[in-house]
Amino acid sequence: MGGTVSTFAAAATMGKDGWSVSELTLQSRLLDIDEVTDRLRDADPDASVSLLFVEADDQYLVIIRLDEGEDLRVFGSDAAYAEESWLGEVLLGDLETPALEIDVPASAQTAEDESSAVELDADPLGDADLLADLGVGAQKLITLCARDGMLPSDVTAEICQRLGCGDEMEELRDS
Repeated sequence: MGGTVSTFAAAATMGKDGWSVSELTLQSRLLDIDEVTDRLRDADPDASVSLLFVEADDQYLVIIRLDEGEDLRVFGSDAAYAEESWLGEVLLGDLETPALEIDVPASAQTAEDESSAVELDADPLGDADLLADLGVGAQKLITLCARDGMLPSDVTAEICQRLGCGDEMEELRDS
């Protein structure tokens, strides 16, 4: 554990004027998840919903959600991230339960090979239903994470598109 990974962290917050996005720096040694949630709260202290998307090494995605600055919910695309990175340990270390026992539907298959079944070769954990009220249910989230060829940035982009802040997230990445 403790390896160096490249990360991108962005907050999407729902305020009075709609969604806004901003990049967060998580490179310094954070002691615990409370420090991460404090940084997320600081992105927009008055947000009704705050989401943090943490993408690591084009392989792992962690989504953190706060409602009204409280009620922490966390989803991780693969438990291995907690073992491979200090940041993964901070974000996922307290989670013990698998996300859900969900069969990945045929809709997760790639267009190139619709006859093959999608296999989850990751171990998602946490609250896969944390975006359900925003239009991305647990099965959809896990399906996106399992889809062959989907990078964490692709999953973040698709989720943000559904939320209505896809263009803002794309602009942030391009800046």
